[in-house]
Amino acid sequence: MIGTTRRAVAVLGAIAMLAGSAACAAEDKPSADSPAISTPAAQTTRGEIVSETPVAQMSAADTSTYLNSSVRNGVDAYRVVYRTIDTSGRPTTASGLVVLPRTDSRRLRVVSYAHGTLSLKSDAPSVNGATRPDRARTIMFAAAGYAAVAPDYLGLGEGPGFHPYTHAPTEVSASVDLLRAARTVAARAQRELDQDILVTGFSQGGQAATALGKALHTGQVPDFGLAALAPVSGPYDLQNVQTPAALDGRARPASAVFYFAYWLTSMNRIHHLYNSPTEAFQEPYAAEVEALFDGNHTEIAIGAALLTAPQQLLTPKFIAWSRNPTGVARDAVADTDGTCDWTPRVPVHLYAASGDRDVPYANSEHCLQALHSDKVTLIDLGDIDHGSTAGIALPQILAAFEQQAPPT
Repeated sequence: MIGTTRRAVAVLGAIAMLAGSAACAAEDKPSADSPAISTPAAQTTRGEIVSETPVAQMSAADTSTYLNSSVRNGVDAYRVVYRTIDTSGRPTTASGLVVLPRTDSRRLRVVSYAHGTLSLKSDAPSVNGATRPDRARTIMFAAAGYAAVAPDYLGLGEGPGFHPYTHAPTEVSASVDLLRAARTVAARAQRELDQDILVTGFSQGGQAATALGKALHTGQVPDFGLAALAPVSGPYDLQNVQTPAALDGRARPASAVFYFAYWLTSMNRIHHLYNSPTEAFQEPYAAEVEALFDGNHTEIAIGAALLTAPQQLLTPKFIAWSRNPTGVARDAVADTDGTCDWTPRVPVHLYAASGDRDVPYANSEHCLQALHSDKVTLIDLGDIDHGSTAGIALPQILAAFEQQAPPT
């Protein structure tokens, strides 16, 4: 019994690291005198604002206290609900965080930050500013003088429906449409945004950031371009790195189970991988796995319910399909992979840790090879765990951005 308890604690601790969670001692600050600004429901243009709610209005001193670090500027942060598209290209809405620095600059350079894996809707950056690190990470860039945005992605924050986990096409569309919404937020403050975007992100957000960087750099987004890219510890190669590591034990079993369950239930809604969960998942997990990813469960709660290993979670058919995806499974993998298949002409700095047992370092090595450009570097953060990489890398990324494209 004691051994079982210790194993449970270790597993739940590993699950807690998936999104690199950290406490940030600050609360949202909307009040009765700072209501949401709404636009008519009849508008359907992508990037149009549905509502805009102030969530943090801080002086430089307040921001320094919030970040526990000396900063130059105060910030004004907003939760924005905006129009975008779902996985089928149909109109929907999503939410995200937009933060403007309190500076005298009329034209602002922009940093887009993509958050790591979240399962609870209310943990998204635009909603949770107290117990998750992503809002603070976004505000860090704004406090340096950038306009900063952080998409919640589809199905998280105040977005309807389920979250399509690591679905690169909608990570891109949600991110781009938030940039469009952010232009409106800036214009209301008599400011404008530079069209070339500095892009970063952690974990799932590393993969989302490379997808966005690819779209911006290859001309898929007429409104914007790419200034620089700096992703952290992303699962860039699901087929050749992440899945094999999950199945052979190189990846921590707790995180491997969580990733498998989240990805399969998400992609099944898009690609119809199975008719019944029993085709993909063994009992007793098949009976509850889909309900766990309804947006109302934390990573800790899900980890406690899936206290197992990949070989006990998945059916033999789906283990074989994971090793060699064909048909709709191959299509689903393609929606996650391929975000590094382009040749950048702007600086790209990949950050990862050789000690990471949740998202193996080989993901970033494969991304480096795929990008195949002298503009790309890979920085090894050393023998540290997955959750620690963002805290170490992001200040370095801010310094690099300030050198490459200083705030105006």
